[in-house]
Amino acid sequence: MSTKSADATPESSTAAAPAARSLKDRGNLYEVAQQQVDRAADAIKLDPDVRCILSQPKNELITNFPVRLDDGRIHLFKGYRIQHNNVMGPFKGGMRYHQEANLDEMKALAAWMTYKCALSDIPFGGGKGGIKMNPKDYSKGELERITRRFTHALGSNIGPEWDIPAPDVGTGEQTMVWMMDTYMNIVGQTERNSVRRIVTGKSVTCGGSHGRREATGMGVVHCISEWVRDSNFRLDGCHFMVQGFGNVGSHAALLLSKMGAALVGVGDETGYIANPEGINPHKLMDHTRKGGGVAGYRGAKAISRSEFFGLEADIFIPAALELEIGEDEARLLRCKLVAEGANGPTYPEAEKILLDRGIFVIPDILANAGGVVVSYYEWLQNKRSERWDLTEVHQRLERRMRRTYDAVRQYARQTGFDWRTACYGIALERLQNSYLERGIFP
Repeated sequence: MSTKSADATPESSTAAAPAARSLKDRGNLYEVAQQQVDRAADAIKLDPDVRCILSQPKNELITNFPVRLDDGRIHLFKGYRIQHNNVMGPFKGGMRYHQEANLDEMKALAAWMTYKCALSDIPFGGGKGGIKMNPKDYSKGELERITRRFTHALGSNIGPEWDIPAPDVGTGEQTMVWMMDTYMNIVGQTERNSVRRIVTGKSVTCGGSHGRREATGMGVVHCISEWVRDSNFRLDGCHFMVQGFGNVGSHAALLLSKMGAALVGVGDETGYIANPEGINPHKLMDHTRKGGGVAGYRGAKAISRSEFFGLEADIFIPAALELEIGEDEARLLRCKLVAEGANGPTYPEAEKILLDRGIFVIPDILANAGGVVVSYYEWLQNKRSERWDLTEVHQRLERRMRRTYDAVRQYARQTGFDWRTACYGIALERLQNSYLERGIFP
């Protein structure tokens, strides 16, 4: 399985994690997402009409657009934008550049955004999009032309009050700035600055928010801190491991290290490394910037994928791609907590194994919500022509994450649901209330 850059005893010490598999071999991601939703919908007895509406995205856009490459050739790219639901507010979601991007993956990610925003009580809906390509295969100039042409192809299907893209796997601040500038040049001259909020995750120079870059990883750490308090666990001196050392995994590792935790294992698409004495996340980030991945880092030894999942650690943060934790991985893990920094990293069957083994799971739509929370703050700042300082953004994010975590904690205690079902239960009830009050037009 690819890992692109998101103290129970194992039942069998000889179990081996399967070799890496491509996304297309992992099963239908949208079906996995629907299993999670259906379980919660059954538990709360969701209104059948609301269930019907939420079962499929409102809009599914596929566009094929040509771009001239550096060598003069014309290449046709396939782009997606899936708009799942907007009853709570504008569609909101990332733009992913990945060679295995596909329609069902985008549908699942868009749906997860709907429930993530509803759970965090953010007035956004869910969307997702991207381009089927490997960004590493193209020059910076080609990526700019690809991004601008894709934005132009989407046209009025996105908008600052309709559908607001953000970064995701394979994209970042520069991608968002190109999208923003392209969109600003499409609209009328006098409206240009009023649509700066067409995307979030921009550079601060071009209208982004302080604190957006580290927001998702910081949100994961806030959730871990709450679990630590509930569990009477000591974070200082504990061991943790991270799968995926991109934006989410690296920032979570930096923050946990500052709190006294030791990073003992890291993995990404280039390989897996470990050091029981601890890995310096600052030095590892420098290494990955130069080398493109964790492989070859001198401060740790190379290990296999199965050895990585069998490492002895207290906390595991999967922050790579979807469906990385299968049944074999769930049996190998030797941790107390799994905090899902990635979207959908755990198969439903694997989660049952983790829970049966006493390993606590903080679900993705709770743990990694920090990114969309600060994206909302960026959107608000653009809308109001304001600039919040870093301290204010961090304080607002912490309050929101702790408040949402507490809401799930109380809901799970009251209902007896597992935490993933509790997260979806809260989100579905909020969506249901909105539909039942508003009705269906006409």
